[in-house]
Amino acid sequence: MTSLTQRSSGLVQRRTEASRSAADKERPTDQEDHEPRRGDEQDDDDSGDSKETRLTLMEEVLLLGLKDREGYTSFWNDCISSGLRGCMLIELALRGRLQLEACGMRRKSLLARKVICKSDAPTGDVLLDEALKHIKDTQPPETVQSWIELLSGETWNPLKLHYQLRNVRERLAKNLVEKGVLTTEKQNFLLFDMTTHPLTNNNIKQRLIKKVQEAVLDKWVNDPHRMDKRLLALIFLAHSSDVLENAFAPLLDDQYDLAMKRVRQLLELEPEGESVKANANELLWAVVAAFTK
Repeated sequence: MTSLTQRSSGLVQRRTEASRSAADKERPTDQEDHEPRRGDEQDDDDSGDSKETRLTLMEEVLLLGLKDREGYTSFWNDCISSGLRGCMLIELALRGRLQLEACGMRRKSLLARKVICKSDAPTGDVLLDEALKHIKDTQPPETVQSWIELLSGETWNPLKLHYQLRNVRERLAKNLVEKGVLTTEKQNFLLFDMTTHPLTNNNIKQRLIKKVQEAVLDKWVNDPHRMDKRLLALIFLAHSSDVLENAFAPLLDDQYDLAMKRVRQLLELEPEGESVKANANELLWAVVAAFTK
């Protein structure tokens, strides 16, 4: 699996100061300043957004990767598939469905510990429930690294191909269509027609981008354990999916440099050490370790 630190710098060109100023003048003045904070293991969010606009980690990462007008992700992005599977594991962990096995007396490493089902209660999300069922029914249990590969279909064992979650991007895009974020169109690409999902609700995407930007700029706390776990996971997984650059595209040069410097600080953290600190989510750091090892 490609290392987080080896991701390409992205295809989006950052705006110049002049274009940013022009865009600022056109931006609605009543746009919300911040995204409501989501709980670590709760399905219910704070009041602020309607239920239809609450997004899962997978949907947020896909939304960052989608081209607004074209309605599809870059054909050159081969990282987002495994990144979305990492999102599923963390989403299930934050909802209290999954955890790592006990580390034991010999203190197994994060990547050596198995993923176990803590609760099989339905999440209300078809993709999450499908992944949860695979994990619950599999004996002996598998590691985080193995589950990312199995759910992505990246296995040489034909007996394990049934674990692959198929059409994940299309299914996530349809979820976003149902939530009023995207729409559905057909585009002709010479030899074939392709279903695309252009952006229809720009406010939601801009709010998501602003949330990511503020996490490493105005609201930077210089301590991952003081950050909201869901937002921390989003930054790691957006980078592993090679879509984080898209959130930083509108920034001015000095803001961009500062944002990337702080992202690198997060990427340089040692997951093993961070996972034993108070209130840390071990499975979150195991997924981070799987992408940074």
